[in-house]
Amino acid sequence: MPWGRTGEQGRNSPPVRAVGADHGDFSRKSSRTSTPGRARRADMKIGIIGAGNIGGNLTRRLTALGHDVSVANSRGPHTLKALAEETGATPVRVEEAARGAEIAVVTVPLKAVPDLPSGLFDEAAPGVVVIDTGNYYPQQRDGRIAGIEDEGITESRWTERQIGHSVIKAFNGTFAQDLLDRHRPAGDPDRMALPVAGDDEAAKRKVRDLIEELGFDTVDAGGLDDSWRQQPGTPVYGLRGSVDAVTRALAEASTERPEEFRG
Repeated sequence: MPWGRTGEQGRNSPPVRAVGADHGDFSRKSSRTSTPGRARRADMKIGIIGAGNIGGNLTRRLTALGHDVSVANSRGPHTLKALAEETGATPVRVEEAARGAEIAVVTVPLKAVPDLPSGLFDEAAPGVVVIDTGNYYPQQRDGRIAGIEDEGITESRWTERQIGHSVIKAFNGTFAQDLLDRHRPAGDPDRMALPVAGDDEAAKRKVRDLIEELGFDTVDAGGLDDSWRQQPGTPVYGLRGSVDAVTRALAEASTERPEEFRG
């Protein structure tokens, strides 16, 4: 089954490598590189929806960088007291997480996305950028999602439809602990690169700038319909590699969804 007709997770399980290759012209697109040494932008208000492995560690890193972070989970603000005391983030209800936010991060299990409150981004800052970190695990967690399986759309395109807002796909194949341990300054030979996919170039640039501020290079992985190249079971999923390594891995992705990730 193809990933797509056009083509929260914490990375606790080992990455599964896809078999086959579909290079197309991906590796020849020169815009897919990081911009070292980009100046740090002003601190932002950031909302994080989901406080699991990825959401919790993004809260830790982003507050340490001076950003104003609100964080929410499905169990309520009282369950986030320890994280708030550790980081200085503001625990809120899910309905309030994106209030005033310039960037909002949706990092919940895919099966929970349809249960997010309607109008979640109505009170966000104008032009709010929404990051989707999600992955589809039909056998392991989420059950079969017909929109993904039957329509052949990418996981993030499905999420976009559910929440009624465009998204940028990032952090979905990153080990959560790497956010704390493997960030490096620009130009460091051991600096990792992360793929970023999305249709809105300005929004994607904003996310790439944030990731580079976090201490990682980035690779432009194309539009949201190209984001199958970074879904579970692809060569880039869980890869700890440089810009060149990530670019090669994206080019080598197979259009076939691995059996382990079919519902």
